[in-house]
Amino acid sequence: MALSREDVRHVAELARLDFSEEKEAQMAEEMSQILDYVEKLDELDTSGVPPMSHVLDVTNVYRDDEIESRIDQEQALEPAPDTDGTYFQVPQVIE
Repeated sequence: MALSREDVRHVAELARLDFSEEKEAQMAEEMSQILDYVEKLDELDTSGVPPMSHVLDVTNVYRDDEIESRIDQEQALEPAPDTDGTYFQVPQVIE
């Protein structure tokens, strides 16, 4: 599938790109090659291939969230530079 320079200009305009005349010609050729390759892939029989989101067999590598130990409010406020005994106190940022 051959792309014209007008097609390249249109795509470049949508992407807010500016190409020189020679770069437009190069991009038209390269994009045409990419589209030709995609058309070639359409010829493959993929009826027996299950849909997938990743080419590798990826499994969840995260650990389960488990509560191991908790700190109480007093321990949480201990390293704070300023508290009122219940909450952290910070300088006012909105006047």
